[in-house]
Amino acid sequence: MIILFFQLQKEHSTPLYEQLYIGIKDAITNNQLAVGSRLPSKRELAEFFNISQTTVELAYSQLLAEGYIMSKPRIGYFVEEIDSLPYRKNNVMDFNFKNVAKQTEYKIDFSSAKIDEDAFPFTTWRKYAKDVLDKPFKHLLQTGERQGELALRVEISNYLHQSRGIECQPEQIVIGSGTEQLLPMILKILDDDFLLAFENPGYSPIPRHQLSQLAIPISVDTDGIVVEQLQKTKANVVYITPSHQFPTGAVLSANRRTQLLNWAAKAPNRFIIEDDYDSEFRYIGKPIPALRGLDQNDCVIYLSTFTKSLMPSLRVAYFVLPPTLIKRYQEHFNYYSSTVPRFEQHILAKFMEDGHFAKHLNRMRKIYRKKHDKCIEIFSNYYPQISISGDAAGTNILIAFLHDQSELALQQIALQHNINILPLSNYYLTEQSYSKRTFLLGFGHLHLHEIEQQIHELMAIWNIFRKLVN
Repeated sequence: MIILFFQLQKEHSTPLYEQLYIGIKDAITNNQLAVGSRLPSKRELAEFFNISQTTVELAYSQLLAEGYIMSKPRIGYFVEEIDSLPYRKNNVMDFNFKNVAKQTEYKIDFSSAKIDEDAFPFTTWRKYAKDVLDKPFKHLLQTGERQGELALRVEISNYLHQSRGIECQPEQIVIGSGTEQLLPMILKILDDDFLLAFENPGYSPIPRHQLSQLAIPISVDTDGIVVEQLQKTKANVVYITPSHQFPTGAVLSANRRTQLLNWAAKAPNRFIIEDDYDSEFRYIGKPIPALRGLDQNDCVIYLSTFTKSLMPSLRVAYFVLPPTLIKRYQEHFNYYSSTVPRFEQHILAKFMEDGHFAKHLNRMRKIYRKKHDKCIEIFSNYYPQISISGDAAGTNILIAFLHDQSELALQQIALQHNINILPLSNYYLTEQSYSKRTFLLGFGHLHLHEIEQQIHELMAIWNIFRKLVN
């Protein structure tokens, strides 16, 4: 199928059929689509953009009427030959490039999404990258397997068996570029009448404004998601982060795990989507086994990523389907091609096969533990009024304290001093009222010797702010 290099903005005021019409027309006039090229069928294009076939039909009808495409009965639509097209000069100078959003560089960044850059094994990774880019791997220039490269799926299967207690075959694994891409795929495999429940607060690969309309929020406490609350809803699919709930850091208790698996087993087409977020880095107690490893009824769909364990920019994530859903996947995604470049998949596969991934994880656990302990020590010694939670695992902790001002006001005063720190309220699907102001303090990419000074600077700004407003 021809790949169309544009996206539809579903929240835009311009109708979807008009956006589709403009996108294809521009691709034709810019010679991105060759004369005689067959366009995707209405069904294929509707599935690709997740829109209705009626929308596609309206766009194709307009293109057909204007002569950009031609129709061959029972065959399809093809790009029409056009002798000459009007040249449109773009007045680039009128565009204000200063308004284009750029990634902000902060003086101090307490983001929970970043990793320790200095600890990455560049030399080893470079070696495997060089090997894979050599001529013996020229076959990787061709399209690979739909579910991802077998070599990588084998290594992921071995890793899950050894470290997460999950027994699965490579045929159950699907590789994609991030949970943002994979979660919609999982939802498409499920029945059309599914009703989704989400942790509240929680992390979502789905944009928050869409999620608030799509999902039922379920509260989270110190034992994880409140299963009794879930049982009272009509939801038949629940998305959870049981091993290290984000953002609270809660671990789903053994009793809740049993309750959740029993809930899923009581009715057909009930499923648990287990996002094993940040489970690699645990500092208190033994590693928490994956929920998928306890599942006896094929109710758990396991989802994970290499974002924290290796690097966010790698964009490699995967899910493990229960055997009962593999046929559904094949029916829905027989046209699908893996969105992760084959070269990167093989670099990662070799890196794992030769034991470097396990070594890297062990090293990072020690590095992050030192940073974690340093943060706890500073707050315990200097700021005993600060409550700390979510400190059992991961690369962030939660700090909570009484303050006269709102979380938003505290976040803004920090930003004015070029310090980035996010409030817990950013992750709630519903309005909350609470006395303490709670923030996620990420330490993953901070330098160990700078953490104390950086925390002192943040607290000093907030303390000065309190005195000024009072």
